[in-house]
Amino acid sequence: ANFRIFYCLENSIRELISEALEEHHGVDWWNSAISPAVRTAAEDLRKKEIDMGAVPRSEELLDYTTFGELSTIIEQNKEAFEGRFTSFKAVNRVLWQLNMLRGPIAHCKPLAEDEILRLHLSLRDWFRAMGE
Repeated sequence: ANFRIFYCLENSIRELISEALEEHHGVDWWNSAISPAVRTAAEDLRKKEIDMGAVPRSEELLDYTTFGELSTIIEQNKEAFEGRFTSFKAVNRVLWQLNMLRGPIAHCKPLAEDEILRLHLSLRDWFRAMGE
């Protein structure tokens, strides 16, 4: 159940970022709105997957970014997210919290009761930051 919650939340966050940046910067937003450091990290991770013989997880380079990088993307493109969040600080805090929870969840490790609570609170905090 925790994996499903996290999976849905992570994908909805990436979708929101992609939509906001495309709306604000156009279809070439990855090249025009994303810092070279974040682009390079995502491109390197995708290349590493390919070099390992794995099927690439996605055609979208945004899917190769960490929650920390997603936070950076939002911070560096605040104008694209105006009106979408009640607080950029809250969004940043939630993304960093999710980044900490991601490891155990992605590797199918059981979460301690406190961490399950933290995941559910992060989910609530995310929607609160979106004004929902």
